[in-house]
Amino acid sequence: MQLLNGIYDAALLLYALSLLFVFSDCLRRNPGGKRLGTGLLAVVGLLQLAGLAIRFSQEGGLPIFTPYDFLFWFSFSMVVISLAVAYTRGGEFTILLLSMAGFSVFLLNRVWLTAEDHALQSWSAVHGWLAMHVILANLSFAALTLGTVFAIMYLFLHTKLKNKKWDDRVRRLPSLETMDKYSYTAILAGVPLLLASLILAGLSIIAEGRTPLFQDLKVLTTLIGLGVYILYIVLKVSGRRSGTAMARWAITGYGFIILNFLLNSWSEFHGWGG
Repeated sequence: MQLLNGIYDAALLLYALSLLFVFSDCLRRNPGGKRLGTGLLAVVGLLQLAGLAIRFSQEGGLPIFTPYDFLFWFSFSMVVISLAVAYTRGGEFTILLLSMAGFSVFLLNRVWLTAEDHALQSWSAVHGWLAMHVILANLSFAALTLGTVFAIMYLFLHTKLKNKKWDDRVRRLPSLETMDKYSYTAILAGVPLLLASLILAGLSIIAEGRTPLFQDLKVLTTLIGLGVYILYIVLKVSGRRSGTAMARWAITGYGFIILNFLLNSWSEFHGWGG
């Protein structure tokens, strides 16, 4: 455990340094800082991967059945996506926002949760289904986060262009059309994953004979969030809304996803109460 804590603390420190170098590059062009920030981010990913390998050997399986693990996998996903974006042109601000999300979640894990907290012991009969549910939910969360990042950048650039405020940041951002396309593509990938995750969760509830959980508040917020995203896709396909309106829809849907996770503390759905 001491080795694992050392790995996580080192990863957190390097993540913070990487974020600072990425921020400096976004603030004012700094190619050296960008390369150093990307290199540190790669080391963070390797350290997180080493931590996952240690947890896997200790537990004899994928560590996914606690809120701590869910957030850890999300942070790792942000690192992987950021490294992929680093090889694309004009991805500096995308990396910055993704790194801010990943670092914040990683830091939250270190100060708020532990790997032993609130395992899903009460769902032992359907752990296989729940494993797929958690994995799909995490992948969906990562994709929807990416879509939201592009939506935020779209609104930022639209405001700059509308007010005719040209600066280096505007020139370094992708075009409005590109960000709109990327946001839609990420959300289009995330929504089916979220839907599949919810179907598996529903089947798990039925198999366990715990149907009263369908009345849980968490289920309601999840369905509202999913409904917002489905409506987003319908409106996008129909072309009835402007890019700014669609970006706001994307951010609203993500807000319900965040609310849905925060409700874990008051929800009986996952049994993360011990």
